[in-house]
Amino acid sequence: MKIGAIEAYHVFFPSTTLSTEQTKMHYRLVFSSIFSILRHMIDWKTVAKPIVALAPMADMSDLPFCLVCKEEGTPFLFREMVSSEAVVRFNPKTLKIASFDERERPLVQQIFGANPDVMAEAARIIYEKYKPDAIDINMGCPVYNLVSNFNGAALMKEPEKAAAIVRAIKKAVPCPISVKTRTGWKQDTDCLEFVKVIADAGADLISMHGRTREQGYSGSSNWERIGEARRNVPQIPFLANGDITTPELAKDALEVTGADGVLMARGMLGNPWLAKQVLHYLETGAKLPDPDIKERVRIVKKHAALQVEHYGERGLIKLRKHLPWYFKHMTGWKDLRSKLVRVNTLAEVNEILDSIS
Repeated sequence: MKIGAIEAYHVFFPSTTLSTEQTKMHYRLVFSSIFSILRHMIDWKTVAKPIVALAPMADMSDLPFCLVCKEEGTPFLFREMVSSEAVVRFNPKTLKIASFDERERPLVQQIFGANPDVMAEAARIIYEKYKPDAIDINMGCPVYNLVSNFNGAALMKEPEKAAAIVRAIKKAVPCPISVKTRTGWKQDTDCLEFVKVIADAGADLISMHGRTREQGYSGSSNWERIGEARRNVPQIPFLANGDITTPELAKDALEVTGADGVLMARGMLGNPWLAKQVLHYLETGAKLPDPDIKERVRIVKKHAALQVEHYGERGLIKLRKHLPWYFKHMTGWKDLRSKLVRVNTLAEVNEILDSIS
């Protein structure tokens, strides 16, 4: 049975009487706002499992690449991180990074910082301005520029502050809050207690990269340790991250970790159709073929066009990081790479691509 805003209002406020059309309009507006907020939210506990998502990658998981991934079948997108300090100063460049296209939904915006109040205010600004479906907190980036200022993975050394950040953001915005972290700072057992603290603070989802900050991106992702951490917080959804670059590895990661899904990063670069392949493999056991060269070129052209649309042609300099990934497995790709990393115009990109298709 369908009910309107007025009837719904009386479900929650049965003693209220409606006497004028103006009052009725007020109630309709109230419920319209509530329904709009709920529509733009992810309920991590009830979404279909396994969850397959693009991981946040600095300078890579931007609007154009996210749109390409979405069009190629990626269900969930985690955007590249933005600085909470820059957001609260209304830095134009940072706010542009946080803007998104409605076609990207459901979308998660990641933020980083070390001050709970600043993080909460940044989350509020982003939510009020853009309405992402969820907000993710970076507690895993190993890069020196972040951890030297107590951001990113450095928060694993200060679990009380990490928890305070989660609680502050939960109070500031109505959307779900997640945390992306690592197995530890130096010891890969650091995560075992850390995830309990984060869960108790109210995180709605945790995703974990299977390396310590000290490892950076060297060595192998420790899926077994992710599994131990996951078992310590069975009450909330959990995503595994690290070294998931094929459908078979995604299946293995899920089996080893017991996670509710996978968050894929470098495996998606030059491979935006990977999420679709993973989902198909998990559902059927069959592998979808990679796109042929003609289809690959079409996708890259689309990526380049979106890049120019969003940034102007100067954005092609940023695209240079992406282009080699699309063709790195091709014979003679090194010669192609030397051309792609020098492009300055969309005409140049298309000319190079036309020469190989």
